[in-house]
Amino acid sequence: MSCQSPAVATIRSVTGASQTGGTAGDSSIGAGASAGTPPKPRVLVLGDLMLDVVLAAARPVESGTDVPGRVEIRQGGSAANTARWLGRLGVATQLVCSIGRDGAGRSLVTQLERDGVTVHARRIAGSRTGRIGVLVAPGGERSFVADRRAADLLAPEDLRDEWFQRVDLVHLPIYSLLGEPLGRAGRHAVTLARAAGALVSLDLASIVPMLSSGRRAARDLVGGIHADVLFATEAEAQALLGRYAPDGLLEFAEVVVLKLGARGARVVARHPGAAAADPDTEPVPPIAFDVATPAVASTDTTGAGDAFDAGFIAGWLGARAAGRPLADALHRATLAGHRAAARHLAGPRVELPAG
Repeated sequence: MSCQSPAVATIRSVTGASQTGGTAGDSSIGAGASAGTPPKPRVLVLGDLMLDVVLAAARPVESGTDVPGRVEIRQGGSAANTARWLGRLGVATQLVCSIGRDGAGRSLVTQLERDGVTVHARRIAGSRTGRIGVLVAPGGERSFVADRRAADLLAPEDLRDEWFQRVDLVHLPIYSLLGEPLGRAGRHAVTLARAAGALVSLDLASIVPMLSSGRRAARDLVGGIHADVLFATEAEAQALLGRYAPDGLLEFAEVVVLKLGARGARVVARHPGAAAADPDTEPVPPIAFDVATPAVASTDTTGAGDAFDAGFIAGWLGARAAGRPLADALHRATLAGHRAAARHLAGPRVELPAG
């Protein structure tokens, strides 16, 4: 069932004064909270911790010869990227993942712990830590080669109930629902989250893996999660729905956040109590607004979407804890997401130390 197409307002600043009070440039997750600051949010992220091998050519690649550029080894994995930024934003963060019993896995865990993330890593004997080859064209367009290895070997029995106690939200990228046994672990994590009273967020992340078993299977998979927040790009939303209709994603989640790249983001959300409204009355249109943001120049946007997710989650949980109304909380969360993505794009890309 799709919802009535909403009218969309556009908010055009992330650095000026917020229309809903406070300051949009405030980096605190609970901006505007009173002196009785609520405890920091607690988030568990489940999914991939991998090596990114980034090849950034200075000019178009030519077959049969070499071109100048950069080859860098960085911390990667959509789940790990989101966890790292949550940790940097002051959220009490756990990452549940699987890695190989190798130096790469140990180094990746150490780097995340330095960002304040508690890592629960199953170390898989006989399987290497996963790797992603990232090919960055001179204009910034990216292509990926995935060698997931140990990243897909987290099993449901590896999860512990106590990790989910007192957690406010569990976040998963779509990859965490697809591999085996990782997919079963991801679905079990959602069950544990609901049992603990936690919210759930899901990022569609990548079209080809999401549609690997067909659109109907993808819709069933995403719909079965009943996410509280669903993150997607325009292309991912269209791929899942078979058409461009952002409000159609409300079939799968209470809140939909469309990441529009340099153009900002669109948020569509059900009004509280709309589902319980009298079916004979006029449908309550969803909350909908755009946030337009200044573009950040970057030739490599890898990980920016994950940083946005982290900023949004931190801002949303902080605003909810401060008692903000839904529209206000979503607005603040979107601005926080943009700030985190901008920090990621403007900051240095640190290579993974050897060892």
